Amino acid sequence: MDGGGLTVNEHILAALPLLFSFEVVLWMLIGTVVGVVIGGLPGLSTTMGIAVLIPLTFTMTPLAALGMIAGIYNGAMYGGAIPAILLRIPGTPAGIATVFDGHPMALQGHGRQALKIALYSSALGGSVSAVALLLLAPPLATIALKFGSAEVFWLAILGLTTIAVLLSKNPVKGLLSANFGLIVGLIGIDQMTGVERFTLDSIYLISGIGILVFLTGLYAIPPAIDLAAKAMLIKAEDLKRGNTGGNEPMPWRRLFPVWAKSSVIGVLVGIVPGAGGNIASLLAWSEARRVSKHSDEFGQGAPEGLAAAECANNADNASALIPALTLGIPGNAVAAVILGGLLVHGLLPGPALFRDSAPVTYGFMLSMLVTSVMLLFVGLLGARLFISVLRLPALLLAPMIIGMTFIGIYSIGNSLFDVAMVALIGVVGYAMEKMDIPLAPAVLAVILGPMAEAELRRSLLISRGDLGFLFSSPISLILVTLILLMLLTPLIKKRLSRSAKLAVPATLSKQFEND
Repeated sequence: MDGGGLTVNEHILAALPLLFSFEVVLWMLIGTVVGVVIGGLPGLSTTMGIAVLIPLTFTMTPLAALGMIAGIYNGAMYGGAIPAILLRIPGTPAGIATVFDGHPMALQGHGRQALKIALYSSALGGSVSAVALLLLAPPLATIALKFGSAEVFWLAILGLTTIAVLLSKNPVKGLLSANFGLIVGLIGIDQMTGVERFTLDSIYLISGIGILVFLTGLYAIPPAIDLAAKAMLIKAEDLKRGNTGGNEPMPWRRLFPVWAKSSVIGVLVGIVPGAGGNIASLLAWSEARRVSKHSDEFGQGAPEGLAAAECANNADNASALIPALTLGIPGNAVAAVILGGLLVHGLLPGPALFRDSAPVTYGFMLSMLVTSVMLLFVGLLGARLFISVLRLPALLLAPMIIGMTFIGIYSIGNSLFDVAMVALIGVVGYAMEKMDIPLAPAVLAVILGPMAEAELRRSLLISRGDLGFLFSSPISLILVTLILLMLLTPLIKKRLSRSAKLAVPATLSKQFEND
């Protein structure tokens, strides 16, 4: 993969002078700030932000343009945590898991600490991911090649099963929510046959319901309705409970093990094309909950839950570029847009990229690391501004959220139908919350459902209808085993809790006998 017989270290050293030129550093900083703003605005996605700004890079040098893109990428993934924590609105689809513990922490008066944990987790995850991209791209890309259609199908099912079973206190309600998302994901034209499905003969539904429309409707409108109904949010005195100076002690000992495991999960998931930060953050959150001694706190404001979600979410960033840069296979939608940015500047993804454009390629990979560090300073400087959002009166904040949501959705496709769909989905989401039906499984099902369907049908086409093909590889068998374990988890927990209840009286009786 190396050009001119140079080693990876020599390529990195050659790229450093180009990377730390004034122009490139300035655009990396601008990109990071813009990324945080994009991620922090509900309805705006990282993909859309980069896609909109790529045309502005035509006059830049390739490395300056790619450095800005790296900044937007890392900044937006952290920025999505800001509204997720403060307003319970994921700024990005991958921020769903951040809501689980981030918003309860804010409600308990620990908003600043939650933002700090999210910031440190994002910076650490992004840095680990960038190092993986730099040093492990060629060997790790071979792992992604082993994921065929069958393996990607089971990976999608694992993601759905994990969130539906582990997130909800009632697994039945979790699965009900996931089924709702699956049905929504089926709306539109069948990509393989061209047949319309569930469109109700409406031209507006032919392309389906966009993920941003569904995500924003479910997560932006219900809390706004709730605010308008209750006319209350966190009051200024509530913030003081969490030390408004922002000097709360960080639970470092509880966070370091979570960071170590979550960053690895994020990197590994990122390498698999199509998986993305959504799956990474949810799997890391589930794993952190599984091994935690404080598992009951998860979903109620556990710092480990927030750290796991944000660390894995950002650890997916650069690792998703591993198959994109080395094979031309984007790991997620953002990586696909970045490939377009490479092509705009005359850089062809693939093995030749490392040979023919090594300084720019390694400079870009290094910029993913540098912007992760820049994110720390941007986040710390902006923390005081972000926390002030909580002091806005509820009667003012509710219409602001709804108005900002509608404007953001309309600006994407200039469609009033999308705005109406957001409002309708928001009402449905509000009803689901009142019935204690979790929203996250529905959103994840809309993302993973179509992917699972496409990969299943592709597998059956390849095997000519042989279902055994789905179980023919070791990776598929491992994933199926994990799915079965997830489905059995509620039963295992019930049996363990029952055994614990039976053990307590026995222990007490022995104690009395000894006395």
